[in-house]
Amino acid sequence: MRVSALFSGGKDSTYALYLLQQQGWEVASLLTVIPKASDSYMFHYPNIRWTKLQAEALGIPIMYRESSGLKEEELKDVEELMKAEGADGFVCGAIASDYQWSRLNGIAQRLGKPLHSPLWRKDQLMLLEDMVRAGFRFMIAGVYAEGFDEGWLGKVITSESIKELEKLRDRYSISVSGEGGEIETFVLDGPNFSKRIMIEEAHANWHKNSGNFTITKASLEEK
Repeated sequence: MRVSALFSGGKDSTYALYLLQQQGWEVASLLTVIPKASDSYMFHYPNIRWTKLQAEALGIPIMYRESSGLKEEELKDVEELMKAEGADGFVCGAIASDYQWSRLNGIAQRLGKPLHSPLWRKDQLMLLEDMVRAGFRFMIAGVYAEGFDEGWLGKVITSESIKELEKLRDRYSISVSGEGGEIETFVLDGPNFSKRIMIEEAHANWHKNSGNFTITKASLEEK
């Protein structure tokens, strides 16, 4: 099976394509929408432009399309990206967002191709633990919910920080995977990366109970 991956550079889209690679599928291309609006309903915003380094490390061509980021309007942009690809189907990293999954699935159906969602409805804590065990290294690129503080920005997720997320879930009813928009992540390394991403310069922006960790300079280094 030859698929194109809807790719944000975050943990879920990266892990989803990895699982299909483990099954022997070919991931022919990465499809990345760059929203102009920071509060896009569908797509990641922090550090989205650094997906070019991830694509190089993965050895997979990446296709971009800019979008206004306006609700529903941005769906036209991702459909144009998907329509241009000649793959047999698509893969996405949706876990629990009915909004995201239903709209991507609707687009795939209109194009007459299947949408594969290997993470859909899986236990969120289990997925985080599986990602870490598999060798993925990913950091928090943004937090947008009560309970988080500035110390989370740029934090690399480990088994210990997963336990901290579990405590926040129990206290504040957050989604530990960020499916409610609580967190966004950026993948620095993984078992399917030929090189790792080294962050050379970055800065944190914090306001009230939310903030972003913005990469300003990064490069690839040998493992």
